Amino acid sequence: MLWRPGAVSETEPAACRASRRGQREFNMRRALRTLLSLVVVGIIAAYTAGLSAQSGWTALFDGSTLDGWNPIGDANWELADGAVQADSGSGFLVTPRSYGDFELTLEFWVDEPANSGIFIRCADAQSVNDRNSYEVNIYDTRADQTYRTGGIVHIASPSSVINAGGQWNSYEITARGDRLQVTLNGTQVVDVRDTQFSDGPIALQYGAGVVKFRNVRIRTL
Repeated sequence: MLWRPGAVSETEPAACRASRRGQREFNMRRALRTLLSLVVVGIIAAYTAGLSAQSGWTALFDGSTLDGWNPIGDANWELADGAVQADSGSGFLVTPRSYGDFELTLEFWVDEPANSGIFIRCADAQSVNDRNSYEVNIYDTRADQTYRTGGIVHIASPSSVINAGGQWNSYEITARGDRLQVTLNGTQVVDVRDTQFSDGPIALQYGAGVVKFRNVRIRTL
């Protein structure tokens, strides 16, 4: 019988055969450890990438203080249950800083007759209105429904009618160059281009009814 490299001889001592099996098992365990290490590294990399995707966000309002906001008007803003709310007067909370390109996310609660809005790229921080800024409206019962809740007043009507009264709602507002996008409760309702305003402060409005805001965050682009 010819002997071939790697072949096991029938007359090979049992100790040699056991040694070979042990070596193979050792090699398999080492390969398995290497594979598991690669899997762990991949999981860590994916988790780190996820954290990076969440980075860059700044809390404009975290429920504990109104530091970082300039009130104008006489709205009776107060802190309650992690939110800022008002139910009388009229006015705004305005950021001291200007923002150009950004993503803004927040939650709001209003009763049915409430009149409110998110004003972005305000041209005049001391006199905020829907003619010198972009107003992302919160106004279910607006007489002219063209620019009701979800719309940008004078610029774009919401593509869907979504009533906000009596519940917590979410807004995602993106301003990038001349493109403005609004998502209300997970539904994109505005995607429009306009060049009137390029940057400016952000303002939260109280106009009527009961209005509450919480978890206001921004990420510059």
